[in-house]
Formats: sequence, C-alpha cells, structure tokens
Amino acid sequence: MHLIEIKNAELLETLQARVTELGITNGAVVSLIGAVDSFRISTMPEDDATKDIVTDYEFPAEMNGTGEIVDGVPHIHAVMAVQGDRGIAGHLHAASVGTWFARVYIQPF
Repeated sequence: MHLIEIKNAELLETLQARVTELGITNGAVVSLIGAVDSFRISTMPEDDATKDIVTDYEFPAEMNGTGEIVDGVPHIHAVMAVQGDRGIAGHLHAASVGTWFARVYIQPF
C-alpha cells in the first residue's frame, strides 16, 4: 500500500503526478481523507445520466473519499463536509489543499 500526502498543492494534479512516479497503473484508492480550501465536484442530472453538472465551491471542506486508478488515471468520488452540517458529494474534479492536508491510501493491483 502507498500513502501519498499532499500539502499546499492541487490535489488531483499532484495525485496524478505521484501515481505516475510510482508506476501505479491500476489500483484501489482505499481512502482519501483531509481538508481542502476549495473544490470542484460533479453530479448527474436526474433526467440524463450521460451528462455532468460540474460545480465549483470556493469555501473550505473536510473530505472523505474512495476511488480507483485505471490505466494510470485516478478516479475519485468524495463527500465534502461543509459549514451547516451539510455534505456535498460526487465525482471530484479538483481540490485546492492549502490550510490542511490530504492523504491518499492506494492499494496497487
């Protein structure tokens, strides 16, 4: 198992670079935990599962997620806990890690 810790960086760009450096082609993202300063996440409209609704959030969130790496590309789904005891969930496209950290635990296949 690999632990990738991300600080003061864009989460998915850094994760992609580290996955490439480590030579991970396929694997499970067993756990993603941490907090971010902003993030981009998508969900699907109720009437068309082939489309994405991508939304940018410019406020901090605590983060928990899982995913996979297929053909060297990370694919992460996450729940972002935000002020007001709310959760925002979906496919994670981007996240800015600055104030805190993100830790990604990967089990290669």
